[in-house]
Amino acid sequence: MKKLLILASAFALCISMIVSCGEQTKKEPEAKEKVKLSFHVMSKCPYGVQVMNAIKPTLDQLGNAVDFELNYIGYEKDGGWMPMHGETERKGDKLFLCAKKHLPKDYMNLVVCMNKESRKIPDNFESCAKELNLNVAKVNACKDGDEGEQILLESYKFSKSKGANGSPTIYLQGQPYRGGRTSNDFMRAICNEYKTAKPEACNSIPEPAKVKVTVISDKRCKDCRPEALIGQLKGMFPGLIPETLDYSDAKAQEMYKKFAEAGFKTLPILAFEEAVEKTEEYQKIQRWTAKAAGAVLLRVGAKFDPTREICDNGIDDTQNGKVDCADDDCKDEMICRKEIPARVDLFVMSQCPYGVMALNAMKEIFEAFKDDKLDFHVNYIANETEPGKFNALHGQGEVDENIRELCAIKHYPKDYMDYIWCRNENIRGTEWQKCATGKIKADVIEKCFKGGEGVKLHSENIKIGNKIGIGGSPTWIFNNKFQGGGVAANDIQRQICQHNPNLKGCAADKAIKAGDKPAPQGGCGE
Repeated sequence: MKKLLILASAFALCISMIVSCGEQTKKEPEAKEKVKLSFHVMSKCPYGVQVMNAIKPTLDQLGNAVDFELNYIGYEKDGGWMPMHGETERKGDKLFLCAKKHLPKDYMNLVVCMNKESRKIPDNFESCAKELNLNVAKVNACKDGDEGEQILLESYKFSKSKGANGSPTIYLQGQPYRGGRTSNDFMRAICNEYKTAKPEACNSIPEPAKVKVTVISDKRCKDCRPEALIGQLKGMFPGLIPETLDYSDAKAQEMYKKFAEAGFKTLPILAFEEAVEKTEEYQKIQRWTAKAAGAVLLRVGAKFDPTREICDNGIDDTQNGKVDCADDDCKDEMICRKEIPARVDLFVMSQCPYGVMALNAMKEIFEAFKDDKLDFHVNYIANETEPGKFNALHGQGEVDENIRELCAIKHYPKDYMDYIWCRNENIRGTEWQKCATGKIKADVIEKCFKGGEGVKLHSENIKIGNKIGIGGSPTWIFNNKFQGGGVAANDIQRQICQHNPNLKGCAADKAIKAGDKPAPQGGCGE
């Protein structure tokens, strides 16, 4: 009898284990219809981080009804491949691809965990793996071996084949995705693609919040384009309720006066109701907003001052007897600036990847124009919030580097680019002294930086770009008068020669060849 009880107990235990194992290995039913969603991102790009965090809840809800494809963006360089944010990003890209392959059910949890401190990627891998209780032996073997290198290169090459240069580049059902980037935005967009078997989760997407925005523009302003701005906002705020006012309207002037008193003097002005702060979509614009006169204002790089002289319309707008460039309002406007042949001004943020590329391109430019007297100037983009205090897009580290580079420019006018090019190899690194070598002395830079001289240099330098409304890095001014852009040496040379065709560096045998891949488009702060 005792033996029978033991056998029965063992049988029950076995059945229990089978049920338990069955529950653990139970597979999700295969979806009757799938929608293809493709992400091409950079693991340390803030915008890539944003969309990866936002898509996870959507993938959780829709399960295998979404065919989600993840690839990373890299560029061919010196016979190899490297992403925009350097070696640590390359390791992060490889790590996430290995996790996707070997932890297909858990890799998104790992991505979101590490994204909490995206600047620490990949060094926060172990702490997140421990927090999530993941077995990462296969991931480690992959990222440290040939397997990881192979899938990384395949991913970079695939992104290139799809024309994905900016992070994020998103395709939905093979078509470019231009919609919003919240979880609900992705849910709506994906659910709209199902034809026959829409998942149950698609029936419970909340309606987009109604958001009112007032756009104050001026029909005299050629570049204000209020319709285009509203179109872009509708992509981010599906429930947008726009109102457009022209400055000539009394209501617009009354609102403008309140905003101008708060420091917003240029058009177009985009004023949201304060209720926008409570919407899910607010995170998309929060970093570019400011509160004034009971509204939430969106910074859009506005430049048109409706109270100043318009410098190219042949009308005395301010009624002071001076028309266009004769009016003092126009002295800093590009159209009224005196042309200075062979002058090249570059406006950058020192830690902007695109600004770094533009500065590095000057090596080829200087070589091409070595027989010419090219008058080259580096200028920086930042704001002075109070005397001696600055705000830059990439934080205090960028302000500090701006100042050190200006100190190098002041004290080593013939050699300062050597310092800048050296720093650009690891522009966010803190060991700047390694680049103060040869003729450039670290103690001189340090004294300038800490002694107040550098702060004064920075204060004066950033006024140059702020006066003419430059906010994007890189921005070029050729011959003191003509604005341009670009990061590729051949493109920069073309623009220099467009305005200076007689320079020796513009001869056919001096032409700089285009690279094997298209130059990245875009910039910081645009």
